Amino acid sequence: MDPHLLRTFVAVARLGSFSAAARELGYTQSAVSQHIAALEHDLGAPLLGRRPVAPTPVGARLLEHAGPLLLRLDAARADIARLTSAPTDRLAIGATPLGAAELPGALAAVRRAHPGLVVTVRVLGRESVAREVATGALDVGLVDGMAAPTDPLHMGEATPLTSARVTEQPLAVALPAGHPLAGRPGLRLADLTDAQWIDAPDTGIPLAQLRRAVGGDGFRPALRYKGDDVRALVGLAAAGHGLTVLPTPALEGMAGVTAVPVGQPRVVHRTETLHAARTGDTAAELVAALTAAVAG
Repeated sequence: MDPHLLRTFVAVARLGSFSAAARELGYTQSAVSQHIAALEHDLGAPLLGRRPVAPTPVGARLLEHAGPLLLRLDAARADIARLTSAPTDRLAIGATPLGAAELPGALAAVRRAHPGLVVTVRVLGRESVAREVATGALDVGLVDGMAAPTDPLHMGEATPLTSARVTEQPLAVALPAGHPLAGRPGLRLADLTDAQWIDAPDTGIPLAQLRRAVGGDGFRPALRYKGDDVRALVGLAAAGHGLTVLPTPALEGMAGVTAVPVGQPRVVHRTETLHAARTGDTAAELVAALTAAVAG
């Protein structure tokens, strides 16, 4: 299976348009059509309906494989580039909105040791951080999520990256002030499956993680929040638009909400670094500084 044809197929399926995919990829529309025809011939099945342009059932199954396959190819190229390139005076860091809170102190130590270092920090969603570290767009990533104590985060698509724990913190449900449950000493997530929730997958604890934690459905979103501002998310919870789960420190001093600890199941908010397994550069120094407290 030619990866160039597979990339074209993914672009057409994502954009729902041959012409839009051609513009994005820098091909002619005729070339895109030829790529899809060649891939369909190779696999012996139609992959895309034409009116509208949408994956067939076979195409939808191929898309499930395509993402991890293309990511591993890009990651392999980035890994070889890291091994064969000389260290630079630049450091690109990606962090989730909650993971970024762990960055300032460690980054300050690295910058003191390397005064000429040019640093770029980007706040991204969890999947984007992992993908861009794997493909070489970022040198170090900081990701977060919910896990059982001492368990690593599950990052989905496998990538050849090394992870290390930075912090583990207690989790709490952000309830509007005056909520009937605000006086409880702790809450069971299983008792909140029918509540209204804010779907904030890149800022709060994703609802999919809550569902996995209780082993069922529920946690229906009443509102979807696609920003990266934790304070704005808490403001929405305070105004009664839905519940959200956040690490307890993120809720300290926030007006209008009561933070009630998650009692069951036994879970924590975990922050980890993601990086390539390479030592002797500023990325490795930053990871060492971020994980120093754990090692100690």
